[in-house]
Amino acid sequence: MTSNATSLVDRLQGRVIGRRSELEQTVAALAGRRHLLLEGPPGTGKSTMLRSLAEELDRPFVFVEGNAELTPARLIGSFDPAIVLQAGYTEEAFQPGPLCEALSSGAMLYVEEINRIPEETLNVLIGVMSEAAITVPRVGQFSAEPGFAFVAAMNPFDAVGTARIAGAIYDRVCRLEIGYQDKTTETQIVTAALGSVGDAPVEQIVALCRDTRSHPDLRSGSSVRGAIDMAVMCQELGLIRGVAPTDPLATRDATQCALSGRVRVRDGASRSAGEILEELWLRHFGVTDEVNDQVEEPSGKV
Repeated sequence: MTSNATSLVDRLQGRVIGRRSELEQTVAALAGRRHLLLEGPPGTGKSTMLRSLAEELDRPFVFVEGNAELTPARLIGSFDPAIVLQAGYTEEAFQPGPLCEALSSGAMLYVEEINRIPEETLNVLIGVMSEAAITVPRVGQFSAEPGFAFVAAMNPFDAVGTARIAGAIYDRVCRLEIGYQDKTTETQIVTAALGSVGDAPVEQIVALCRDTRSHPDLRSGSSVRGAIDMAVMCQELGLIRGVAPTDPLATRDATQCALSGRVRVRDGASRSAGEILEELWLRHFGVTDEVNDQVEEPSGKV
């Protein structure tokens, strides 16, 4: 870890909009050789922050997607059956998984959605956090080389498919909660992603997406990724249809296409995601009944 941590954070702020406090805490944890758990909803920049940090430190970055299929063998590695048949269980027959790869190369190991992986795989990670090494039968020990760091991320427990994390995990990590940023920062993120403000109604798009997170009929709303996609869709639909990106012919379909797959309707709600998004579209784009009559054709048509 660089001795000038403040300079490192300053450089990271040129790549990660906002998040000064979160960047400082992340750098501090890794500088102190602590394991780190980033907890927050999808689309809050957790992986972007970690990738940027690894690049600034010129450190290898090993990404692992957490899911129910992440078995210990997939995480640690396995023996190639063909080589085993020819030469037996030799070191050459072993194909290292992301965990052994990260340990051996002194990489930053980033496990996304750790609260979706099986308990037996979590137990492997607990052992590595405690010992900074893992022993593979018939191969030997993989010890953490200088620079190795373990960082995990998780969605809130009540997200679909998630499980509670054992206290043994929490006892071995520093926990950093990462929530959604404020409206001004999200607007800056969308604008930066577009390359320029252009004619896309960025502020209205961001406001609409933020409203999906607090709508009483929605269990979860859109991240800033949805706002970026909606802004792009407004621009592209405007070009295809020969209208401005702010035109109802562009904004209505962009809302549905970019956001309908991202929001989750609460159990028992009487309306669909499309109907709720229609309500928010009317609210934020101030469409009058006269204009609304002009776009009565089903959305999604180009």
